[in-house]
Amino acid sequence: MSTDSASPSPSAVAQSFYTRWAVLYDAIARQTPGVGRVRTDAADALRLDPGDTVVEMGCGTGANLQSLAERVGPEGTVVGIDFSPGVLDVARRRVGDAPNVHLVRADATRPPVADADAVLATFVSGMFDDPAAVVSSWADLVGPGGRLCLVDLAETTHSSWRRLNPVFRALVRATAPPRTRTMRASPTEMLNGRLVAAHRELETRCVDVRATTHALGFARIRAGTVS
Repeated sequence: MSTDSASPSPSAVAQSFYTRWAVLYDAIARQTPGVGRVRTDAADALRLDPGDTVVEMGCGTGANLQSLAERVGPEGTVVGIDFSPGVLDVARRRVGDAPNVHLVRADATRPPVADADAVLATFVSGMFDDPAAVVSSWADLVGPGGRLCLVDLAETTHSSWRRLNPVFRALVRATAPPRTRTMRASPTEMLNGRLVAAHRELETRCVDVRATTHALGFARIRAGTVS
């Protein structure tokens, strides 16, 4: 008599996937044309002051951490949260012994942080089943006057560059965790829908909201102050 072992959870599959490809994702995160400007503009949108505590949800391989640490200064704190041990290993090598940067392996939907002045989430909205609820919980975390910034990728609506959307869809499918490639909705459809839900929730919870597009319209930054 044989017994079927339990299939790994979607979260476990995703963690394994991003761990396996951590070095490749790090290269993409740092070397894709225009991505440096996107990251700089996102950090600017947080309007950080020296001494602030900023949490990056889904910090990945740590491409944003040094810039955030410089903005909050030695008296401030940067917390990077990610659920994949492989990408955190790369991030730890990047930040070295920086005393004001702390890396935590955790779920960004349940961050082990009591409070913060700002939250940055880069390219992670599409990973959540209920992105609106997650963004709302981040707004609760920073509280009134705190800052939220979302950076996400989606198909461009720019008329001059829509012809590149099929290439974008192919890249999303190629870089998506295995199980998402076989769902009824395509990975890109799911990504687009989750981005809209996350950004609408930020609009609902925040005032002084500013939105910009970059990288031919494929990258979206939206930031605001929690009301």
